[in-house]
Parts: sequence; C-alpha cells; structure tokens
Amino acid sequence: MEHAQEIQLQIRGVPEQESAHKDDSHGSAPKSPTRRLAVASGVRWWAMVAVDMIMLLSGGTVATLLTRLYYNSGGNSKWMTTLTQSGGAPLLAIPLLLTPPSPEDRRLPSPATKLAAVYAGIGALIGLDNLMYAYALQYLPVSTFSLVASSQLAFNAVTSRLLNAQRFTPLIANSVVVLTFAATVLAVGSSSDGSSSGNYHYNYAAGFVLTVAASAAFALILSLYELTFERVVKAQTPRWVLRVQMNSNLVASAVAVAGMFASGEWRTVSGEMAAFRGGTARYVATLAGTAVAWQAALVGQIRLVARVSSLFANATGVVQLPLVPLFAVVLFGDRMTGIKVVAMLMSAWGFMSYAYQHYLDGRRAAGTARAQCSVCAARAASDAVSDAS
Repeated sequence: MEHAQEIQLQIRGVPEQESAHKDDSHGSAPKSPTRRLAVASGVRWWAMVAVDMIMLLSGGTVATLLTRLYYNSGGNSKWMTTLTQSGGAPLLAIPLLLTPPSPEDRRLPSPATKLAAVYAGIGALIGLDNLMYAYALQYLPVSTFSLVASSQLAFNAVTSRLLNAQRFTPLIANSVVVLTFAATVLAVGSSSDGSSSGNYHYNYAAGFVLTVAASAAFALILSLYELTFERVVKAQTPRWVLRVQMNSNLVASAVAVAGMFASGEWRTVSGEMAAFRGGTARYVATLAGTAVAWQAALVGQIRLVARVSSLFANATGVVQLPLVPLFAVVLFGDRMTGIKVVAMLMSAWGFMSYAYQHYLDGRRAAGTARAQCSVCAARAASDAVSDAS
C-alpha cells in the first residue's frame, strides 16, 4: 500500500516539497505554480481511476448478465463460457498499438523467460478460475452468484497480506467477517430460490462451493498481478498493463480451447448454435458481447491494481453487487428475497468498511508528510541561524 499512499498524498494536494511552507505560512499564502500542478495532477489521477472503476463495474455487470442469458437461451457449453472470459484478449492489441510508449516502456524489466513463466502461471490459474465460474453461473441464480462472489474480497485481504504486505487493520478484518457472513446467509437460505428439479439442492450446493473456490482463486490472481507489477515488470504504465493482461489471458484462452477439444464439447457447438433461442446471429452476438465486456472489465480492474492495489481493485468490483441482482430481477425474473436483501446490505457494509480504511490511510499518509516537511523546515531554519552566528 505504500505506493497507493504516495499517490493519495498527491491527489490530496500535499506536495512533498511544499507542505511545510504552507503550514508555516498559516495557510494564507496563495497557491504556488508547483502546488497548482500537483492539484491538477491529482485531479487527473482521480479521473483516470474513475474511468477504470466505470469500466470494471459496467463491464462486469454486462458480462455476468450476458453469461446468464447464454444459459437461459439454450447454451450449455462450460468450456465455451470459459473461453468468453478470456477469448477477447486479442482485441487488446488495438489499444496497445494506439497507446504511446513512455520511457519505462523502452526497457525490459525482467528476462523474457521470467515474464513468459509469469504469464503461463497466471494464465493457467485464470483458465481454471474461469471454468469454475462457468459452472457456478449455470447452477446458481445470477443474483445469488454475484452475492456469494463477494467473498473474493475477504480472500483478497488474506492474499494481499501474505503477498503484497497489505496491513490487516480492524476495519479490514470487519470487512472480511461481514462479507463472509453475507455469503453464509445465502448458503443457509438456499431454499428461498425454489426449484422443481430434484437435483436443485445438489446443484445449488455445488454452485456455492465452486463460486467460493473461484473467488479465492480470483483473489490470488489479483495479488499475483500486483506482485508482478512490483517485482517482475517493475512498471505500472498503461502499455505494460495491457501487455500483462493480454498475454496472461491468451494463455487462459489456450487452456479453454484445449479443454474444449479434450472434453469433446467442440462437437456440440454447431448443434447448440442451431438450437439457441433467437438463432445463430443472437448466439454469436451473445458470446462476442460477453468476451468484449469481460476484457473491458479486466482492463479497468488490472489498471486499478497497478495504480492503487489489488485490494482496492477487488473492493471496487464488489460495488457491482447491488447492480447485478437488480438487473437480474428485471431481465431474468429472479426473486429478490429478504435474505438476498440482507446479504446485499452486508456486502455494502463490508465494502464501506474497507473504503473507510483507505480514506484513513490517505489522511495518515498526508499527516506524516506534513510532519516530516515541518521537521525539515525547522532543521533548515536552525541551520540558517547557526550559520549566521
């Protein structure tokens, strides 16, 4: 979180060189050009973060709803659903070519073999995680799936602590506990969704377990992304964000294609396409839209990992929880039961707990910077007096 705190100092308008002078002038001096530039830089940074958050929230919501539409319209291929979550990676070549390089982009931060190993490891884990999510989305109502998936923030708090040296404060602990209870409430209230199928309870339990396992894997993936930017890539530029995302997702796509051929599901694609409700065109449009939406969401999320931290990116993703169930009620006829409402409120509580911790970290960092600059100013004044005498 140290790099996030340094950014927060800038966005709060506390330049490292000037804070002492402002404090010593009783706050009455006009803003210097340097301070104006710092404030402007902070506004631009927040604007970019806001764009990333919008991409994550809108892309994730649309992708989840389109995946459920695929299942509701007759789709049944788990590997096809897995492929859509990473198959749009080649599209990232377009923004990669259009993004101008920076000085950091011109140097190779690590040997190519090391980068290839990182891409392969994260990509394989992404492929497995996508497969678990594909099964879970078929077994659970989309509203329940989205709320159970909130447990990824709790897992991310643990992986961030172990891999990224994230401080585990009481507020973050509160977030972990609340979100875990939210998922547990949904598990206990599984009968509230109702079904005429005799295998419903078995499928619900399987979907619940798969969603929790996929959430834990996804939390690990985000922490590994943050570790990659800090230890392997050693840069957080837009081009490197796109490179890391594209290469790791290409590996995940290869895993999905290999699984599709190994399982024999590729033989059923033509029949599934012909029987799809709405016809072939709607089948292709649904899968293509899902792939694009997932990549848009991932661009926003991984850029948040690079700009701030994996835990902040994950907490932002939790904000979409109230959106998906609401759209699911309108589009798919899911029932918004009292248990889901309680779980939704608990999820919001868990997110706000972390958001408040982030706010406190920013204030603490800003106060530390002001104190350090004041000490520097006092020492400078003391040295000046000594030289004069």
